[in-house]
Amino acid sequence: MIQTVAKSAPVKKVPERSEVNLKDTWDLSPLYAKEADWEKGLEELREQKGRMLKWKGKLHRGEDLTAALEEERQIDLMAERLGQYAHLRVAEDGGDGAARDRALRLEHLTTQLAEETAWFMPELMQIGDAEWAVLVKHPRLAEWQGKLERIRRYRPHVLGEGEERLMALAGPALGGPDEIFSQLTNVDFRFGTVRDEDGSEIELSHGTFASLLQRQSAEVRRTAWKQYYTEFEQHAFSLAATLASSVKGDVFRAKARKYPSARAQSLFPDRVPEKVYDNLVATVRKNLKPLQRYHRLRRKVLGLKELKSADLQVPLVAAAKRKTKYEEAADLVTMACRPLGGEYQKVLGEGLGKARWVDRYENRGKRSGAFSSGSYQNPPYILMNYREDVLSDVYTLAHEAGHSMHTWMSHRAQPYQDAHYPILLAEVASTFNEELLTHHLLEGPAREDKTLRAYILNRQIDDIRGTLYRQVMFAEFERRIHEAEETGVALTLDFFRICYRELLEAYLGEAMEIEAPLELECLRIPHFYSAFYVYKYAIGISAAMALSDKVLAGDGHAVQRVHGFLKSGGSRPPLETLRAAGVDMESPEPVEAALALFERRVEELEKVLG
Repeated sequence: MIQTVAKSAPVKKVPERSEVNLKDTWDLSPLYAKEADWEKGLEELREQKGRMLKWKGKLHRGEDLTAALEEERQIDLMAERLGQYAHLRVAEDGGDGAARDRALRLEHLTTQLAEETAWFMPELMQIGDAEWAVLVKHPRLAEWQGKLERIRRYRPHVLGEGEERLMALAGPALGGPDEIFSQLTNVDFRFGTVRDEDGSEIELSHGTFASLLQRQSAEVRRTAWKQYYTEFEQHAFSLAATLASSVKGDVFRAKARKYPSARAQSLFPDRVPEKVYDNLVATVRKNLKPLQRYHRLRRKVLGLKELKSADLQVPLVAAAKRKTKYEEAADLVTMACRPLGGEYQKVLGEGLGKARWVDRYENRGKRSGAFSSGSYQNPPYILMNYREDVLSDVYTLAHEAGHSMHTWMSHRAQPYQDAHYPILLAEVASTFNEELLTHHLLEGPAREDKTLRAYILNRQIDDIRGTLYRQVMFAEFERRIHEAEETGVALTLDFFRICYRELLEAYLGEAMEIEAPLELECLRIPHFYSAFYVYKYAIGISAAMALSDKVLAGDGHAVQRVHGFLKSGGSRPPLETLRAAGVDMESPEPVEAALALFERRVEELEKVLG
C-alpha cells in the first residue's frame, strides 16, 4: 500500500516591499520624482549652511528681522519636504539601508543647521519688553505676529547661545530610545507563526496580531496573544531600559529649560493647564463602572468563564464579521463625510484613490500601525497596514483621512508659519471623521439589520473604550512614571510592571483576568516615546463627539465652524480654537457627555443582543 502524506496549507507570509503591487503604494513623485532629485534637494539644503549667520546681531531691526524670518522659512520648507520623503521611505521598509542612510544624512545636516542658528532664539529673547513692543509693530512683520507671539512665550525657557548649541547637538542622542524601540520591535522581533481555524499557518506580526485577535476561536486568539507577548517577555529588560532612558531624556530637557516638570513642558506649547489633564483623569476615574459593565457583557456574550485581554477585540456579533476591500473602505469613508460638503468629499476621494496618498498593506519591515504625514502644500500621505477582515481598519482609514484633510485645508488657508496645527487639534479632526462614519453606518446599512447594528454599536463602544478609557489609563501611567523619575524613584522593569498592573486592576475591574504578560503592555506602546501625547486622543474624541453631534443635527453654522477649525492650522491656541468651534474642553462636560454616550450604547447593545 502506498501511503500519501497530506500537504499542509502554505504559510501566509508577509510580503517583501518589492513584492507589493505599485497601485497599493503611495505615490511620492509629487515630493521627488526619483531618488536623485532628493539627493539634489539635499545638496541645495546643504548650500544653505551659513546663510542665516549674516543676520546675527541684527534682529532688533524690523527690516532685518523680517528678512531673517523669510530666509528661515525657505530653509524650513526645503528641510520639511526632504524630511517627509526620507521619513516615508524608512516607514515603508525599516530594513531598507539606503532609506535609513538618507534619513540619517538629513538628520546630520539639519542638526548642523540647528547648531548654526542656536543664536537666533537667544538673540530675540534678549530684546527688552519695551523695545519688543515697538519692534513687532513694524509693518513688514504683520504676517509674522502669530509666530512672534508664540516665540516670545518661550522667553523664560530659552537658554544662552552656548547652551542652545549643546541642546541642538544633544537632539539625536536624546532621540535614541525611540529609534532603538522602533528598530527592535519593527525589524528584529520575530513572532513565529500561528495556526488559524482553517489549519493555515499565518506569520505573526504587528499587523496580523490585530487580525488574529478578532478571530472567533478563543484558542486562536489566545495562542496569538501569548506568542506575541512571549517575544516582549524575552526582551523585557531591554525594553524597560529603553523606556526608562526616554523618560530620563524628557526630564532632562524639562530641567535644562527650567520647566517645573516634564509634563509642564509638554503641555506648554498648547497652553493646556495641567488641571485639564488632571481633570480628564479624575472624570474618567469617576466613570469606570460602565466600562466594567461592558466587560461583563462581553464575557457573557462570548460564553467565557474568564475574560482575558485576548478577548477584547473580537466582534461580539460573529454573523456581522465581514471583509471590506480597501476600495470599498475608501468609498465608505468618503460617503460618510458628506455633511462636510462636496469639495471636501472630492479632494478626499481622489486622495484615497487615484492620487495614491495611501500606502495600503503590510510588508516586511514596514512600520506598524498607521499615520498621516504632511509637508506644506504637498500631499498628506497615509501609512496603513490595512486588513480586509478587520473592520476597525476602515475606522483607522477614516481617522487618518481626517488628519490628512486637516493638513490639506490648513496648508491652503494659512501661511507656512501658521499652517501647522498642534497634535491636540489633529486628534479632534481625525476622530470627528470616525464619528461621521459611525453615523453613516448606523443610519444606512445598520438601520434595519439588527445584527449589523449590534456590530456597529459594539464598534463605537470599543472606540470610546480604546480612545477615551484606555488612553486616559495610558496618560495616568505617563504621569506616574515621569513623576517617579523626577522624585528619584528607579525606573526598573519591576517598577513598570507593578505600576502598570495597579492601573490595569483599577480600570479593567473584576470582570477580567489580568495575566502577568499584560503588565508588559506598557513596554510596547510607541506613543510613550512621545511623552504626554496620548491624553490628546481622549480630548480629541470628546471634542469630536460634541462637534459631530452639532453637525449631524443639521446646524449649518456648526458646519461652517468645523470648516473654520480645519482651516485654522496653528494660528490660535488649540483650546481657543475649539471654543470658537463650539466646544469648551476646560469644562468636564464634553468628557462626561462622551462617557454618558458610552453607557447608553452599552445599554442598547445589551437589549439588541437580548
